[in-house]
Amino acid sequence: MNDSHLSAESILQAVAGDAPRNLQRAPLEIRTLKSGALTALTWVMAVLASIPLFSVIYMLLVEGGSRLDWEALTALPPSAFEAGGGFGNAIIGTLVMVGIATLISVPIGILASVYLAILDPNSKLAQTARFLAKVLTGFPSILAGVFVYATMVVTMKSYSALAGGMALAVLMLPTVILAAEQAMMMVPKKMKDAAFGMGCTRTQVIWNVVLPTGMPGILTGVMLAVAGAAGESAPLLFTALFSNYYLSSLTEPTASLSILIFNFSGMPYDNQIELAWAASLVLVLIVLVLNVVARFVGRQKF
Repeated sequence: MNDSHLSAESILQAVAGDAPRNLQRAPLEIRTLKSGALTALTWVMAVLASIPLFSVIYMLLVEGGSRLDWEALTALPPSAFEAGGGFGNAIIGTLVMVGIATLISVPIGILASVYLAILDPNSKLAQTARFLAKVLTGFPSILAGVFVYATMVVTMKSYSALAGGMALAVLMLPTVILAAEQAMMMVPKKMKDAAFGMGCTRTQVIWNVVLPTGMPGILTGVMLAVAGAAGESAPLLFTALFSNYYLSSLTEPTASLSILIFNFSGMPYDNQIELAWAASLVLVLIVLVLNVVARFVGRQKF
């Protein structure tokens, strides 16, 4: 009895943070040394891996920050020998095409995830759709542009912002589906059972229980998909192409930040190269803000 009493007392002391000496880790113990060495190695690897990221951010702040002003954010792209100018039309074009892609991919993705997670998760159709969504996450982005080019650009006989938005929607859809499905599957079963026990229909359970509870995870997936689409360039070469003017119709070619950076970075003119740096900084800031918002939303409770 005395031994068992001491053992229980030792456990309680350990839980309370006042561990007895025989439970403390010896500083020169082999396991302690291995743990410390591996922890230090992990920190070193993390610092080394972050060096390229911070070096790129530093270059963008130095090179792009010096050229970033109101004119650069609002003016039209300059001609070859023209000084000044900006990329305001590229910012508008990027936001419009990402907005189109969001309006297309988010409703379809959430409806598909409802079927995969709630309505019939174990059917062959659900398993096939889930497999294809996972395959499409590694889908080369340029192939999405080729697909939309063959189905929309050739049919409409014109590059357009609508085709660019459709290509980005193809890339966003798998991320939205998988993130929303995972968020819905994490809703506790007892919450759904309680709603059914109160007489709710399946539609009411999905609308009033599953979607509100899984909303943080759903919005996180949507934000990450939007951030990824904002930086795409390959599919836009085949669908939206480029324009030196502000967008006036969804059925005409439009500018985008990624294509402007691609075009200006290869020019032998200092003004265009400076604008490419500034546009790169703006694009990185847009993606960074979307990622921060996604992390913040993911921690919220609805």
